[in-house]
Amino acid sequence: MQSKRTFLMLTAATALAAAAGSSPAWASATPPTVRVDGSSTVFPLSEAVAEEFQKAQRGAVRVTVGVSGTGGGFARFCRGELDVTGASRPIRPAEIQACRAAGVRFVELPVAFDALTVAVHRDNTWARQLTVAQLRTIWEPAATGRIMNWRQVDPAFPDLRLTLFGPGSASGTFDYFTEAIMGEEDKIRTDFMASEDDNVTVMGIARDRGALGYFGMAFYEANRDRLRSVSIVPPAGGAAVAPTLDNVIAGTYQPLARPLFIYVAERSLQRPEVRRFAEFFLAEGARLAREVGYVPLPPEAYTAAAGHLRDNRLGTRFATGEATVGVRIQDVMRREPQL
Repeated sequence: MQSKRTFLMLTAATALAAAAGSSPAWASATPPTVRVDGSSTVFPLSEAVAEEFQKAQRGAVRVTVGVSGTGGGFARFCRGELDVTGASRPIRPAEIQACRAAGVRFVELPVAFDALTVAVHRDNTWARQLTVAQLRTIWEPAATGRIMNWRQVDPAFPDLRLTLFGPGSASGTFDYFTEAIMGEEDKIRTDFMASEDDNVTVMGIARDRGALGYFGMAFYEANRDRLRSVSIVPPAGGAAVAPTLDNVIAGTYQPLARPLFIYVAERSLQRPEVRRFAEFFLAEGARLAREVGYVPLPPEAYTAAAGHLRDNRLGTRFATGEATVGVRIQDVMRREPQL
């Protein structure tokens, strides 16, 4: 608590500065900044955490949050330009090597679950559910310039042009979707409207009755009055499952549920404002994930992540570049990290 003597000294300094026609240096100093960038999917959560953290710090810390995409964020992060980067997939071996070459070491922290949501125009009444096989028919490379009509996906669908929207190749959402649906990252048709800004995809689908696209669940929740989500029939068959919080927690929304991450630079963690921000992210992550439309991790995952942050457990638990399709985050958190 600030002592009476300190308060009086500050008051005197303020009065003297006012008499001199200027503000005291401490009053005008720019607060330290935490630089955050990365995944457009993680952005809503990072933004919510940043806003709450800055309120809690009473203006003593500034947090900037950008949207370069997962790949773009890792590129900046591994050049030492960021304190924190959000990612909708684990860091890749080539990115690990880039960080290593630049002397950037990091702590990997899972922060929430996402459910990739396949969305259509709100007036689309025919594609209320799709199978993984149908999604593959729509998005596989062989569909380029060939699968251009809804009736080609299912004879029961209308004779209507199929227009596709989705994230670009710098997006972790793109990586995960292609791995989950095609079985291989980057394997996808090329004639779709690609953008790293999920709002562009939302607007494209909302304007075209024949459109289909995909993005993180939070963007659907924020625009559900303009779009309609598609339920997915799991690979093993059975009833179609909607992308909802309860279904992700139950593990029934497959194969499009995935963990989200932040990566924090070891060098940045030496600054108290960055360490406080990372701790705040984990402490408030479950509550804020729900608020922005994502799914909280199990409590034990946040506890484990907080321990890894406290102990500076550097590296990734996905060092081989393995996919996160069907992963149990509890199992991942027990692995030893590798730099």
